[in-house]
Formats: sequence, C-alpha cells, structure tokens
Amino acid sequence: MRGLGGGMQNLMRQANQMQNKMKKLKDEFASKTFTGSAGGGAVEVVVNGEYMIDSMNIKPEVVESGPEMIIEMVQLATNDAIKTAKDTYQKEMDAVTKGMNIPGMT
Repeated sequence: MRGLGGGMQNLMRQANQMQNKMKKLKDEFASKTFTGSAGGGAVEVVVNGEYMIDSMNIKPEVVESGPEMIIEMVQLATNDAIKTAKDTYQKEMDAVTKGMNIPGMT
C-alpha cells in the first residue's frame, strides 16, 4: 500500500504542475493580439486574448458602401479574429495538457 500512496502523491504533484502551466498560459494569452479581416483587408479587427476588441481599421471605400456593408464586414472581421484567437488558445492548451479533454478549458 505504501507504493500506492507515493503514486498518488506523484499524480497530485503532476496535476498541480499542469494546473500551474494552464494558469500561466491563460495569463500570458490575455496579452496576445489576433487580427481578423474581411473584404480583402478592407476591414481589420484586432482582439486580445480575452476576446475583446483592441482596435479596428476600416478603409474609406467600405464607409462609402453604406452602413449594411460596414456592419457585415465588421462582423466578419471580428469573428475571424476571435476564431483565430480561440484556435491558437486551443493549440497552446493542447500542448500543455497533451491533448487531454479537460471540460471548461475553451
């Protein structure tokens, strides 16, 4: 039974190390930025690792095309940036967890 206790301690230590790595990744990820675009770069949106918009650039020709086009392109660019951020986060988290499926990590 003594060996089992040591194995459990080792497992708990590994779980704690993984948890610390995951927290560090999440903290570092918050400061990263991700760019999405629409209309061949006519609209660009930059989001941070917390999925909040940091900046946006809309070329004049988009503005001239009317509000419906502006709305559509901003939505597309924002969704593109968020998808890039989420995909990157998942890849980085998979590297930490070695592909383990841990609920609530996405």
